[in-house]
Amino acid sequence: MAERTVALVNALTPDHPDHPDPAAVAGLLLRHGERGPLTLTEADVAPMRSAALQLREVLAARDTDTAAHALNRLLAQGTGPLRLTSHAGTAPWHPHLDSDDDAAWGEWLLASSCMALAVLLWDRQRPPGAVCASVSCQDVFLTQGAGPTRRYCSRRCATRERVAAHRKARA
Repeated sequence: MAERTVALVNALTPDHPDHPDPAAVAGLLLRHGERGPLTLTEADVAPMRSAALQLREVLAARDTDTAAHALNRLLAQGTGPLRLTSHAGTAPWHPHLDSDDDAAWGEWLLASSCMALAVLLWDRQRPPGAVCASVSCQDVFLTQGAGPTRRYCSRRCATRERVAAHRKARA
């Protein structure tokens, strides 16, 4: 769920507010385990963009307290009580924070993502994500792995920055 959250936040909060289109968002959801067929409209995607902007604040928090306070605000404002569902027997029992199994996509994204990020913060006692240090990227990524704190969302961004710094040093 957390990986899906990051993918959706990055896809739904680009520089151009009209991208990606609903079909691209549906494809991303399918790649992250949602069941198809799945057809989204712009009316479905617009509240998902709003949720993604709010979730980005949690993922971009520089410290645990800031992430927890942002997450608590979202939990208080945008989620329902914790409940268990099996989607009428079509899935294993699992927790939800949205109002019901047919909740709107924006509500579902905010609620399910809040749950995933809360579990990560609770488990590791550190912010669940970060913003890529590459000035040309600015995507968010999960910081929950072992080892030193990551600065970049991918090896590609890290390599690009290393090459740029090397070229600048030689100039």
